[in-house]
Amino acid sequence: MTEVKTTTIPDLQTNAMSTDSDEREILKLVENARFAQLQVNSYTQEQVDELVTSIAWSVIKNREELARMAVDEGEFGNYADKVTKIYNRVIGTLADMRSIKTVGVVEEDPETGVTKLAKPVGVIGALIPATGPDATPPVKALGAIKARNALIIAPHPRTKRSSARVVECIREGCTRVGAPEDLAQVITSPSVQKTKVLMENVDLIVATGGMSMVKAAYSSGKPAYGVGVGNAVHVVDETADLNDAADMIAKAKTFDFATSCLADNAIVVHQDIYKVLVNKLIELGGHLCNRADKNSLEKVMWPKDAHIPSPEIIAKSAESIAKKAQIDIQPGKSFLLVEETGIGEGHPFSGEKLSVVLAVYQYSGKIENAVDVVNRITNYQGLGHTCGIHSQSEANINYVALNTKTARVIVNQNLNEGAGSPRNGLPYTLSLSCGTWGGNITTENVNVRNFMNVTWVSRPVRPRAFNEEELFENYWNKHGK
Repeated sequence: MTEVKTTTIPDLQTNAMSTDSDEREILKLVENARFAQLQVNSYTQEQVDELVTSIAWSVIKNREELARMAVDEGEFGNYADKVTKIYNRVIGTLADMRSIKTVGVVEEDPETGVTKLAKPVGVIGALIPATGPDATPPVKALGAIKARNALIIAPHPRTKRSSARVVECIREGCTRVGAPEDLAQVITSPSVQKTKVLMENVDLIVATGGMSMVKAAYSSGKPAYGVGVGNAVHVVDETADLNDAADMIAKAKTFDFATSCLADNAIVVHQDIYKVLVNKLIELGGHLCNRADKNSLEKVMWPKDAHIPSPEIIAKSAESIAKKAQIDIQPGKSFLLVEETGIGEGHPFSGEKLSVVLAVYQYSGKIENAVDVVNRITNYQGLGHTCGIHSQSEANINYVALNTKTARVIVNQNLNEGAGSPRNGLPYTLSLSCGTWGGNITTENVNVRNFMNVTWVSRPVRPRAFNEEELFENYWNKHGK
């Protein structure tokens, strides 16, 4: 998930049918979107690229206002990091898409006689979480509009004004280059019923948020890209550069108070370097909880046997969390370390914490033992999402990659870089799919390529010859005819 799953929308299938006025409101947005999309359907690649550049700049230049609104309204994360996030995500997405063709011929192979033509999907509905009302809409809009689609944003009610202001910036970017502003619209007074109607009437849905939201998108009868539960786990083996590992873990855990589903939820550390790494994390701002701290924290984070942490803990500062849990921490501490051995229902720290709280496990022996811990954690929560490894051993890196059910394995990096980074080749996104393991259709970072229909034009080529002997020789030699 991209963004954290504090943004749960109740299961849309169990809610009452929408009122006539709700339905008319959404159908009017869809009608406007279809009209706007038709106007850009004939745009050249140059026009499309100018348009998305204008949108990106309109958002970037207003990033301080957007960050402030998001923090003030949603009360998740922090202002400085949100300013950085908006800038990095928007400029990274724009740069990432720059070389991607979305108009006309996008690929041609004379040898096979296949030519591929890009065509718009049409109207896309985007469901936005409360923790990402600022950066998530423009990232989705850039991909959608680059592929000549129109986009309708369904914000979370808690952060509807923040998302609406972002959409205003996107629309300003459209009008500045003469494009129709209704390429981007927003439900200004969102509700479960309106979101349901939206999903039933668009051509594609991109759902980022809680699992009930994603399941509702999949149940709408329309194609949908969803995300899975987070709970990223980070292995640190005995060969790791511990200074780099500690720095990357601390940065990921504390950035924007861990609003990203990629931020380390647990680390699995080899026993030979366990104490050294933990001490380095403490030096970088970690507070190591004792048993009493851990018990107090658990009661505050998961009151009444809840399956997700309390909103009072999610994406809040370490100081705020410690105060609520009545834990004494030194000034300047930015995250909480909880040593853990258990995994599963009876051990909530093994799940997605959506906060600056980090579970710390240790393993002994070979990498197989670390992978066993990773798989047990992700089988509980986070199957298909992301894991990482800090290591200088290619054998260990490959073993983690081959033996975990995760869509992304992030090597010697900050786990937040799993959503795209200047120093890796992953597509920029804020929608992180988890494959069939996490109930999604793809393992990709959802990006502009997922927002196009592609027509394959097939021309005749010299016929291929299929040689029976070549195809079956090895089989015959082993098993006979």
